[in-house]
Amino acid sequence: MPTEEKSAADQLRESLSRRQKHACEVLGEDEIARADAFCEGYKGFLNACKTERECTDWFLVRARERGFAPYEEGKIYAPGSKIYLDNRGKSAIFAVLGKQSLEKGLRIAAAHVDSPRLDLKPNPLYEDKNLALAKTHYYGGIKKYQWAAIPLTLHGVVCKKDGSTVRVSIGEAPGEPKFCVTDLLPHLGKEQADRKLSEGVKGEELNIVVGSRPLMLDGKAEGFKLHILRILNDTYGIVEEDLVSAELEAVPAFEACDIGLDRGLIGAYGHDDRVCAYPCMEALFSCESPEFTSVVVLADKEEIGSTGNTGLDTNFLYDFVTGLALAQGVNPRRALRSTKCLSADVNAGMDPTWAGVLDPNNAGYMGQGVVLTKYTGSRGKSGSSDASAEYLAWLRRVLDGADVLWQAGELGKVDEGGGGTVALYLAKLNLDVADLGVPILSMHAPFELAAKTDIAMMEQACKAFFGAE
Repeated sequence: MPTEEKSAADQLRESLSRRQKHACEVLGEDEIARADAFCEGYKGFLNACKTERECTDWFLVRARERGFAPYEEGKIYAPGSKIYLDNRGKSAIFAVLGKQSLEKGLRIAAAHVDSPRLDLKPNPLYEDKNLALAKTHYYGGIKKYQWAAIPLTLHGVVCKKDGSTVRVSIGEAPGEPKFCVTDLLPHLGKEQADRKLSEGVKGEELNIVVGSRPLMLDGKAEGFKLHILRILNDTYGIVEEDLVSAELEAVPAFEACDIGLDRGLIGAYGHDDRVCAYPCMEALFSCESPEFTSVVVLADKEEIGSTGNTGLDTNFLYDFVTGLALAQGVNPRRALRSTKCLSADVNAGMDPTWAGVLDPNNAGYMGQGVVLTKYTGSRGKSGSSDASAEYLAWLRRVLDGADVLWQAGELGKVDEGGGGTVALYLAKLNLDVADLGVPILSMHAPFELAAKTDIAMMEQACKAFFGAE
């Protein structure tokens, strides 16, 4: 039969309108299989890295394996040189030097590797009613009730007064104990059920059970807390005062796994924002001789406003670019002014169960590629950098030229709330920046969901960005 000709309206619609397609409509079976294979490596990364320190260490090891060397201030680097800057073990910068002078600008992708969690307080240990417990202070925006009655593991460092550091990881290896915040049984939960949802479990109720047996000496029970201190001393050589100079984080014990009968999603703790950090780094590792110096920044503290000397509201990125530029005899301000940047962070995925808080025409849909976000912020764009139309047009051209599946989105309806990313701190450097990332379901929950094809598209987008003119 002859092919039916398209109507004038259909032709006009095709030329003027944009219909967002699912990855399965545009990718072949081989491409989907490659995306699935890429995500197996990503799942392994998630299982190995539950904290910002572990993520930074993991990438530093792999960078060294690929020929990256520590950055030396004042050194003039040849094109193709691979360097890194370790910022206190909690954030890092990785770069491959380009053929063009830094006067022409850099290509920077910035992601963060911290995630919401429960931090142990400086004096965490206490005993009460036949239990040993640890007090916590939650980190980042969480729904506190989600952290009760789930298995937790403990990660971090204890820095002793003599200058030595003890690394702690309890609960990840087979057979190791785990931890838990208890919840109230429904039979006795009338008062709790009358609370507002945000206060269903209060911050001071996020106490972790760490023990239940007293220390027995000469047949006499000498205390539950003392038993825990004895175990910590026997295992790690630490005393209670050492916990004042410790960073111990309680994180979900869940391993990354496939979700759904079709295995199209990954469920895991820490997608925000490791789901962008991993593709960014994999894309950078594939750079051998880029035209422009290509950089990935793995930042800390984004979940609490990018504060502190390992967050992006500080000078460690500026100092790095300044050092590279001055070594080339380039004005650092001119280099930054010509720089293009991605704030590589997640966006809220369209969830049919909770669709009422999202604008369906301006939301990221699962499986439809990375989300390009002009501005974040909340109510009136507060706390956003708001990328320029010219820069978004350039990014569209780059993504389309590399057949990257992308969609435009915002973080919810205008008056529902919102959130921020590192984009505004990068914009302070007078460079062009926009947000690009993977849509997520259950963001900031102990267990988040991401689509495998979207994750693979993030790597493809970063490759295109680093290679763009």
